[in-house]
Amino acid sequence: MTIKQLSYFLAVVDTGRFTQAAALCRVAQPTLSKQIRSLEDDLGETLLTRGHDNVTPTAAGEALLPLARRIVADSETARMEIAELAGLRRGRLRLGATPSLCVSVVADVLEVFHGRYPGIAIQVSEGGSQDLVADLQRGQLDVALVIDRTDPGGDLALTPVLREELVVVAARSGPDLGEHIGIAELAHHPLVVNRPGYELREVTLAACAAAGVTPRIAVEGGEMDALLRMVERGLGVAIVPSLVLAGHPSLRATRLDGGAWSHRTISLAHRTDVAPTRAAQAFREDLLAVLARTSRTGLLPPGVRYVHPPTLTA
Repeated sequence: MTIKQLSYFLAVVDTGRFTQAAALCRVAQPTLSKQIRSLEDDLGETLLTRGHDNVTPTAAGEALLPLARRIVADSETARMEIAELAGLRRGRLRLGATPSLCVSVVADVLEVFHGRYPGIAIQVSEGGSQDLVADLQRGQLDVALVIDRTDPGGDLALTPVLREELVVVAARSGPDLGEHIGIAELAHHPLVVNRPGYELREVTLAACAAAGVTPRIAVEGGEMDALLRMVERGLGVAIVPSLVLAGHPSLRATRLDGGAWSHRTISLAHRTDVAPTRAAQAFREDLLAVLARTSRTGLLPPGVRYVHPPTLTA
């Protein structure tokens, strides 16, 4: 079993076609097919069901799939790490972040990072904390900014960097919710929530359940920008992090009477079984420098506080 064979196997599974997989891998189809058969012979199992219209993994193929992704991702990381020994003149940073951070902190940090290391290719994945944690565990990200109420399991470490307040937002042309609002009162208003996979959605619904109320969900699904636009159009109210309010003058924020759950910590997550790449370490340095400077100059949004984290370790 070789890395190349696993890469070919993943390409076939992802495309569903031997022809498309061969084109993706830039090899002749007979060569790819031969390598797949060799992999199956080596493992003693048929990995793919070869249908007339498409190719799908067998039970053995499904079992191999997550392991193959992890092995291939780790081999790519190893190659990139060696390349980075040239002084970060080339390499790759695979960064994940929640939508609220992508429209605020991430852009500011990447401006600094790219200025220092223009040769580093930056790949940003935007998603909910649960999805980002899963991508980290699969080896598809180097680091991610996530909400640390998401249980990362034993293979990930969380380094706190920000503490922020959750608020309720409504259109300025809509209902005036006052300075404070509780969950029971919030249940009287139509609610806009993210799609499944977002920690914010789970927290909102869990708070309603804990208060014994059933939320009136008006709109369900979408990313943060879509959620805010729906609130601006008067479709309902939403619980959002205070970080996202900048640039939305048509929204009015109301503080939550929610206790501890109405505040959350943003952490930088990385795998514990793989040493952080040099690019990931450099990103961490720039992240902390930008946040410290923004905090020191009083430019953090209301309800957001910088957390001084410990040293990032493997």
